[in-house]
Amino acid sequence: MKKRLSTIVLVIALMSAVVMVTGCNKNDGKTLYLFNWTYYTPESVLELFEQEYGVKVKVDSYASNEEMFAKLKAGAKGYDIVVPSQDYVSIMIAEGMLQEIDHSKLSNKGNISPLILEKATYDPDMKYAVPYSMGAAGVAVNKTKVSSYDKSWSIFSREDLNQRMCMMDDMREVIGDALAYLGYSVNSLDDAQLKEAEELILNKWKPNLVKFDAEGFGKSFKAGDFWVVQGYAEVVYGEVPEEEWDTVDFFIPVEGGPMYIDSMCILKDAKNYDLAMEFINFIHRPEIYAKFLDEFRYPSTVNPAAEAYITKTPMYRAEEMVNCEIKEDLGAGLEKYNEIWQRIRFTE
Repeated sequence: MKKRLSTIVLVIALMSAVVMVTGCNKNDGKTLYLFNWTYYTPESVLELFEQEYGVKVKVDSYASNEEMFAKLKAGAKGYDIVVPSQDYVSIMIAEGMLQEIDHSKLSNKGNISPLILEKATYDPDMKYAVPYSMGAAGVAVNKTKVSSYDKSWSIFSREDLNQRMCMMDDMREVIGDALAYLGYSVNSLDDAQLKEAEELILNKWKPNLVKFDAEGFGKSFKAGDFWVVQGYAEVVYGEVPEEEWDTVDFFIPVEGGPMYIDSMCILKDAKNYDLAMEFINFIHRPEIYAKFLDEFRYPSTVNPAAEAYITKTPMYRAEEMVNCEIKEDLGAGLEKYNEIWQRIRFTE
């Protein structure tokens, strides 16, 4: 475990020597500090929470679980709530980084789908983590530039789209996509399968990519620099004006791929525990959660009661995730992915 965690921290530190520390040295008890994914916190929901409770919510963002984890381990302080994916929930529980959830203050927990909790094998009783969203990264295509394509990860092998495509700078996502395309588990630790996935990415996909990018691909897609991107729907639709959404096709490839359950967790050193619990409970009011779904056009898989309040059509259907697989905590096996990813990222 120590070797695995130190490797993650070292890799991220080499890529970015700046450690973010929130400006919350003075805690007034009236400010909630949220550390969440980019494009993942609707302003409308934050404003409603602030108005109802007479508080402020300050948000910092990250583009990957690895970035979030590395910054916290490197000393970033002051956050109350963080939103890791399932594999990092497991890691953070093991590292003693999270506080337990007070279920007496979670009156809306009955709105959370039992099916989601069945999949949340890392914390099925919500001892440390309350599900926020379930989904999967997919592929966004600019239909004005690309008119014919299969809804498959094979799109990244197309040489006619060379230097018009991008995949995320996220090793579990990209390697998981390759494994799924080859018919293997996204959690595979089989050396032969991993080698096959690495060769697919290096020889077939990477030569056609402009770069690996976990943050700016939405802006580049909007600008027309990228015609095909792998990533999260909310990043693309968060950049493309709504009146142009009919030019975008977002799909989850037929082969499936990594699926995530992102959860709200309270950090061990959180100074505003009660306020954090109020926020987590607030999110799962059906009418509030529906605003989250409308903002990002998600299907109501986590909070089915919210479906009665949604006003917009989801960007993809829950059924499209039928072949997707939850990313698990790979333990010491994650070192294999780290080594493969370094070769992929830095091989010319």
